[in-house]
Amino acid sequence: MVKINPNRSTLVLIDLQSRLMPVIHQGEEVLKQCIKIAKIAKLLNIHIVGTEQSPQSLGHNVDVITKLCKTTVAKDRFDACQDGLINALSKNREHLILAGCETHVCVMQTALELVRQNFKVSILVDAVGSRRSLDRDIALHRLGSSGATLLTTEMLAFEWLGNASNESFKDALAIIKS
Repeated sequence: MVKINPNRSTLVLIDLQSRLMPVIHQGEEVLKQCIKIAKIAKLLNIHIVGTEQSPQSLGHNVDVITKLCKTTVAKDRFDACQDGLINALSKNREHLILAGCETHVCVMQTALELVRQNFKVSILVDAVGSRRSLDRDIALHRLGSSGATLLTTEMLAFEWLGNASNESFKDALAIIKS
C-alpha cells in the first residue's frame, strides 16, 4: 500500500451514537480517538462523513461527531454502502479511513464492501470498538486479512501531515497530545 494522501482521503465515522457508546468496550477512548482524528481531518480540509444505524431506535451520533461531519448517512443495513454511503463520498477520494462502532458489524461489513469496490480502505484500530473486545479483535484480524490496512490514529495523523513544516503541524500536534 502507498502512503495515504490527505488530498485523496475521506474519513468515515461509523455509528458513534449516544445510546450505543456507553455499552462499547472502552467506548470513551474510542470516541476520544475518533474526535482527535476528525479534528485533524478538519484542519487539513479532509471530507468527513458520518453514519447512524437506525437513528430512530439508537438516537443520533454524539453532538461533537455530528458537528465535525460534513454529511451524515442514516442507515438500516449494517453495510453503509447499501444505504447511501457511496453517494456521500467525495469524488477522487480513493483512501477511505474508517473508525467507529461496532467493529465486527457495521465497520466490518462496510469496509469489506468498500474493499470489494476497489477503494483503499484503512481501519483506525484505536478508534473502533465493539461491546466485546473479542469481537473487535477478530474483526480487525479478518479486515487485515481481507485487504484493509490497519493503523493507529497517530500513525495516520503524521502520515497526513507529511512533515513538521506543514502549516497545520503545530495545531495537529496539540490535538494529538490532548
